[in-house]
Amino acid sequence: MTLKRRVGRNSGGRITTRHKGGGVKRRYRLVDFKQLDKFGVPGRVESVEYDPNRSAFIMRVLYRDGERRYLLAPKDIDVGSEVIAAESAPFQPGNRLRLVNIPVGYAVHNVELRPGTGGAIIRSAGSEAQVLAQEGNYTHLKMPSGEVRRVISRNFASLGQVSNPDHNLVVIGKAGRKRLMGIRPTVRGSAMNPVDHPYGGGEGRQRRGTKRPKDIWGNVTGGRRTRNKKKWSNKMIVKRRVKKKKK
Repeated sequence: MTLKRRVGRNSGGRITTRHKGGGVKRRYRLVDFKQLDKFGVPGRVESVEYDPNRSAFIMRVLYRDGERRYLLAPKDIDVGSEVIAAESAPFQPGNRLRLVNIPVGYAVHNVELRPGTGGAIIRSAGSEAQVLAQEGNYTHLKMPSGEVRRVISRNFASLGQVSNPDHNLVVIGKAGRKRLMGIRPTVRGSAMNPVDHPYGGGEGRQRRGTKRPKDIWGNVTGGRRTRNKKKWSNKMIVKRRVKKKKK
């Protein structure tokens, strides 16, 4: 399956996200984030594969009924391992069960936000959330950012940490590889002319000359919260992430 690349354009053809374009073609792998119709059916891991559409690895699973599917691969999963989605699945990486049935302290990934909709968060390479507590109809999860969030206990989650935790250590090495990834060059604002950016102009390397960090359109980008105060999930946040202090 091949997806049409939007290269940062909207339906009208206008650029809405800069620095995108080009890149090699990618075949899209259909990954099953739900596993609801395979509930209670055990499967065997046939292979762990690279997926160009995500940072984590995926695994090809052969179910006992003969069907094959791609699933998000957890860390340290081996070929030949058995995975299952069930109410009382063994506490092993790759198995999927409801949050209410997962003991405190376990790491989870591919977590649902609404029952039956499939995993929506904790899906990137090396990420994991920790089960902190069970409170009524909600489970407290500590996110990779340090934020503590309430999630409905009857939602499903997969056990373990997402595979490929060394993804952030990859060195791109050259500009050409970046272009093959579909990422176009980013020009510094200080290297532009005054007409093109608030930081532009000057005889060589100049100070910023503005009170606050701004983007190319003059909008303030740093030092303020950008989360919508009326967002529906604000009530689910128990503790906000701790902001890192500058050294």
